Amino acid sequence: MGKHVIFFWAVTAALGGFLFGFDVAVISGGEQNIQDLWDLSDVMLGQMVAMALYGTIIGALFGGIPAQKWGRKITIIWIAVLFLISAVGSALAPDVYTLMFFRFIGGLGVGASSVVAPMYISEIAPADKRGRLTALFQFNIVLGILIAYFSNYLIGTEHPESWRWMLGVEAVPALLFLIMIFFVPESPRWLIVAKGRVEEAREILYIVNPEEADASVQAIQASDKEPGRAAKLKEFLTKHYKFPIFLAFIFAFFNQMSGINAIIYFAPRIFDLTGMPADAALLSTVGVGVVNLVFTMIGLALIDRFGRRFLMYIGSFGYIFSLSYIAYAFFTQTFTGITVPILIFVFIASHAIGQGAVIWVFISEIFPNSVRSFGNSLGSSTHWIFAALIAGNFVYFESLFGGGPIFAFFAAMMVLQLLFVWKIMPESKGITLEEMEVKLGIGSEVLEDVIDAEAPGEE
Repeated sequence: MGKHVIFFWAVTAALGGFLFGFDVAVISGGEQNIQDLWDLSDVMLGQMVAMALYGTIIGALFGGIPAQKWGRKITIIWIAVLFLISAVGSALAPDVYTLMFFRFIGGLGVGASSVVAPMYISEIAPADKRGRLTALFQFNIVLGILIAYFSNYLIGTEHPESWRWMLGVEAVPALLFLIMIFFVPESPRWLIVAKGRVEEAREILYIVNPEEADASVQAIQASDKEPGRAAKLKEFLTKHYKFPIFLAFIFAFFNQMSGINAIIYFAPRIFDLTGMPADAALLSTVGVGVVNLVFTMIGLALIDRFGRRFLMYIGSFGYIFSLSYIAYAFFTQTFTGITVPILIFVFIASHAIGQGAVIWVFISEIFPNSVRSFGNSLGSSTHWIFAALIAGNFVYFESLFGGGPIFAFFAAMMVLQLLFVWKIMPESKGITLEEMEVKLGIGSEVLEDVIDAEAPGEE
């Protein structure tokens, strides 16, 4: 019973990831029609696409504030409302500026969901299943991307305003998300740390793991210096948290320096550059979505068994191989058969099993309970700032330099990521969030004593 209930809670919160993925990818099917409809320049088109990403930056920067003050659940409810408003408004937009406004609203939802949803899941999940359950957020992102690509393919591009249907379809899952989120509880860690509602939290933790519930309550209380009071931002921005802050920033930075969002947003355009016909290019994006989904599922199966660093090693090597070969193909103009599409699939597989499966899990694990909202906001906003910079300027730089230099740059960044994983990244597999605090050297002496007392084989 408990396992099924926890899975339902996690899946429900992870629907924010589905809408995240759908919203990010759906524009790829209509961006060329939109450009033709309103005669947009490449720069204006890039800004229209990136407008959602600008919204994600704001949503990510400030999404942790309501989650810290009013709770994870209330914040997720409002995120669902933002997605619903964005879908309806975008479909009905009479001009490009109105479309940009509603895409910005959707971006707020994407940014806030990338902060709050994985954080919520990590806080209600048992330690031995936290990786898989939190990674459901990423699974739903790639499922949303796949459904968006497939929906775009079914709708087609023959009619000049078919993009309105592409964007409007999002209202259906957004409404479902809004209804389902009313049936999940608040985060027990937030209840204890921010509100001091210990017994209410204990009841939830008994559902999660009845044998460990009391010990979990004790560890959560020991992790907080001032129970019942939400931490302030100035407390987060101190040298005490400099290592997890560095980890969150650099991890999110490398995620976007792979070029993943440029490929997700502009997959049909990249396939066009290789000489692929328009219909085949649009269908190939469905292949991108399928590969993304399959390898994300593999990542979910492996993340709690082999750990976060193992997946990051696989992803880093795959990135370096595929991006280097794609750069070579563009430099030499050797677009033979389906070489570049296959390399794009290898790239997507590498991302899905590595950064894609790990990022939201890892960022949600490295900050203490008292400041996790701020930490997730930092990691997520870093991710989206660089996503906006890359997606907003990809078309311009591709027209200026061509694909070769761009993909070579992405490959070089992934070499640096590999070094980061090898030398710096800590493992977080199989330990509680409170134990992770101690491992990173940011836990209190009281917490260390509690964890030592609970360690197997000790009295």
